[in-house]
Amino acid sequence: MTTEIAPEAAPIAAAAPSEGARLLRRRLEGLLGIAATEGNLLTPLRNGDEIFPAMLEAVDGARRTVDLMTFVYWRGEIARVFARALARKAAQGVRVRLLLDGFGSRLIEPELTDLMERAGVQISWFRRPVRLSPFKQNHRCHRKVLVVDGRVAFTGGVGIAEEWCGDARHPGEWRDTHVRVVGPAVDGIAAAFAQNWAECAPGTLYDAADRFEEHEQPGGAVVQVVRGSAAVGWQDLQTLMRVVISSAERRLRLATAYFAPDEYFVDLLCAVARRGWPSSCWCRASTPTSGCAELAGERYFGRLTAAGATVWRYGPTMMHAKVLTVDGTAAVVGSANFNRRSLDHDEEVVLAVVDEGFTAVLDRHFDEDLARSEAIVPERWHRRGPARRALEVATAPIRHFL
Repeated sequence: MTTEIAPEAAPIAAAAPSEGARLLRRRLEGLLGIAATEGNLLTPLRNGDEIFPAMLEAVDGARRTVDLMTFVYWRGEIARVFARALARKAAQGVRVRLLLDGFGSRLIEPELTDLMERAGVQISWFRRPVRLSPFKQNHRCHRKVLVVDGRVAFTGGVGIAEEWCGDARHPGEWRDTHVRVVGPAVDGIAAAFAQNWAECAPGTLYDAADRFEEHEQPGGAVVQVVRGSAAVGWQDLQTLMRVVISSAERRLRLATAYFAPDEYFVDLLCAVARRGWPSSCWCRASTPTSGCAELAGERYFGRLTAAGATVWRYGPTMMHAKVLTVDGTAAVVGSANFNRRSLDHDEEVVLAVVDEGFTAVLDRHFDEDLARSEAIVPERWHRRGPARRALEVATAPIRHFL
């Protein structure tokens, strides 16, 4: 089936799902127990030049509520722009709630929180390290969520900091993907915010500003919203990844900032690669920000390439997107990296999307990213020095926390 790809940053019109797409949807619903929603309109947004204007436009148009949750809220002009936008809406009488992770957003400028609180923004912190047990400190809120008026939502990988500004043209402009959502799936994204707000801000969870109106169905995308929780044990997010990866029949593509899975998921990826598809690819970041996580993932490059996978390193800057596509028909996009921390420890939210048009745009982005990447050559990789190999092995004791 041929689907016309819409222009950049435009909503994607959905085509009728294939039999494989319908089967994948039912597998996910049956194994996760989370009903997929229909009629959603999705707009893929690439890099800060597209992401931030769309988010700020939504905030500016808010009439009743703005809920923003982020792991990273750092410094720079974009941090000030968001603070002023949130403060302005609160001063106009809009209920504005901001939930910051106590570790990831610790670098926010105090004058920005002061500005927002004076205007009436309700600010809460997720598990500030002070007086927390070591166990709780290790479980962070990595979700990135913006919900406006309960009608439009955003989620993906972007943080509020100058690193995400621009268009991934150099190391100071990170590469990322975010999604604008209109339709019934907004409820699932809003629930991710509500879950964490309930922990951090005891009291009334909703008020008269929350209308809980029926959603229109402006598009045709089927979306399942899946949350990962900061808890111990097998998570829905792991089930999602397991089902999507094992369901691939023709092609599997993964772009991730941090590739540090456990042995189970490495074996699963290798099993998929052995099916012999020439276009099976994994796109990786190669920047100092990856640190130990990069070393932990490199340990598996040899096994993956031997199985038939192609591993790429993105060249221009930090690859911070978290996108997986399958067979050109389905995609997983959100806040979760392909590492133990996201799959085991942190609060995450992702969209499982069954939609050929939406997936085609993400695949096109992947192709364009590959043009700026370097493939791992197995023969050359096997000749890497003993010092590098020793560092990879040294990550073993802490791999569970990466």
